[in-house]
Amino acid sequence: MRSFRGVVGFLVTCGCVLGVAHGLLPRTARRPAGALRRGPVGGRGVVAMEAMEAMEATTTSSCTGEKVVIVGATGYIGKSVVRESVRRGYPTVAVVRDAERAASEPKFQGSTVQVADVCDPSSLAKCPAFQPGQVDVVVSCLASRSGIKKDSYAIDYQATLNCMEAARAAGARHFVLLSAYCVAKPWLQFQFAKLKFEESLQAQTDLTYSIVRPTAFFKSVSGQLEVVQSGAPFVYFDLGGGKTATCNPISEADLAMAVMDTVADPAMKNKIWNLGGPDDGLSMVQQGKMLADITSQPERLLGVPIGLFDVIINGLQWVADTFQSEKFENAAELGRIGKYYAVEDMLTTEPSERYGTTTLREHYERIAKEGQEYDPYTTMFAGNKKA
Repeated sequence: MRSFRGVVGFLVTCGCVLGVAHGLLPRTARRPAGALRRGPVGGRGVVAMEAMEAMEATTTSSCTGEKVVIVGATGYIGKSVVRESVRRGYPTVAVVRDAERAASEPKFQGSTVQVADVCDPSSLAKCPAFQPGQVDVVVSCLASRSGIKKDSYAIDYQATLNCMEAARAAGARHFVLLSAYCVAKPWLQFQFAKLKFEESLQAQTDLTYSIVRPTAFFKSVSGQLEVVQSGAPFVYFDLGGGKTATCNPISEADLAMAVMDTVADPAMKNKIWNLGGPDDGLSMVQQGKMLADITSQPERLLGVPIGLFDVIINGLQWVADTFQSEKFENAAELGRIGKYYAVEDMLTTEPSERYGTTTLREHYERIAKEGQEYDPYTTMFAGNKKA
C-alpha cells in the first residue's frame, strides 16, 4: 500500500508541478513605456530582486486615491498586490488571519494590517476595513490551497462571497477578483467553485467588478529546477505525437500590476480579463530544455504516458465510490488536477491578453543562481528548502 501511495503521489505531484497550481497604460502585449528589460541576474539576493521588481513596476502608476482593501493578502500573489497598491499611492489595508506573521512580511510595508476571518461573516462585519466609508475597492486574492471540493467551496466560493457581501454592506464601489484562466474549461471542483462565485459577483448590482484570470504563475512552473540542477531528468507528460501542454505564465510583479490597473481603468469595468505573460507559448519540453541550458546540465527529458493518470484516477475513484471514502475522493480529485494541467494549454494568444516585462527564462536564470523559496505545493523535489 505504501508503494501504491508513492506512485500516486509521484504522478499527481508531477502533474501539478508540470502544470500550474490552482497575474497606467492601455492593456497591450507591449511592456509599459520606459520599462527595463531584465537580463541574466548576477549575485543579487532575493531582497535586491524584489526591490528591482518594484522599481520596474513604477512605469505603471495609475491611482485614483481610493481606499483599497486586499483579502487573501498573505498568499503568493496577494503579497505582491499589497506592495503594488502601496507603491501606487493607494491607502491600502491588508486583511489577514495572523497579525504576527504579517508583521514580518516586507511586502506589507506602508500598508495597514487588520485581522479578520474571511470564513466568518461576523468577523468581517467587525473589521475596521469593512465599515461604511472605509473602503472603496476590495481586491480578492483568495484561493484554496488543496483544490479539493470541501476547501474549494469554503474559500473560492463562500469566503470570497463573504468578502463581497462585506464590501457591499460597507458601500464599496468596485470588486477585483483574482480568478484563474482554467475556469473557462472546467472539470475540477475548484474551477466550479470559482465559477459559482463569479456568477454571484456578476449577478449583483451594488458593485462594479473586474475579473482577472491569469494563465499560470512563475512559481507554479518552477518546481523541477532543483531536479535538473541535480542532473536528474526533467519529467513531462507525453500526450502523444510529441505534444505536451503549453503555457505563457506571468510573474507575480507583472500580475500585481495588472490587478491594480483594473482599479483605475474604465475599460475594465464589469469585464473578464484573461491574462498571460509576455512569452509565446512554451511547451513542457521547451521548459525542460531551457532549464538544462540555464543550469548547464545535459538535456535529460523523461516523457511519461498520460494514460497512467487515468489508471490511477480511476482506481482511486473506484475505492472512493465503493467505500464512500472522502479521503480517496480527495485523492482522485488531486489526480484530476494533475492531469488537467498536464493536458490543457494555459495560453493566451490575443495581444490584449499578454502583459508584463519578465520572461520565464529571466525568472529561471534568477532562481538558478539565487534559489527559490520552498513551497511544498510547487517545489516538490527541492533538496535545499529556503526559508
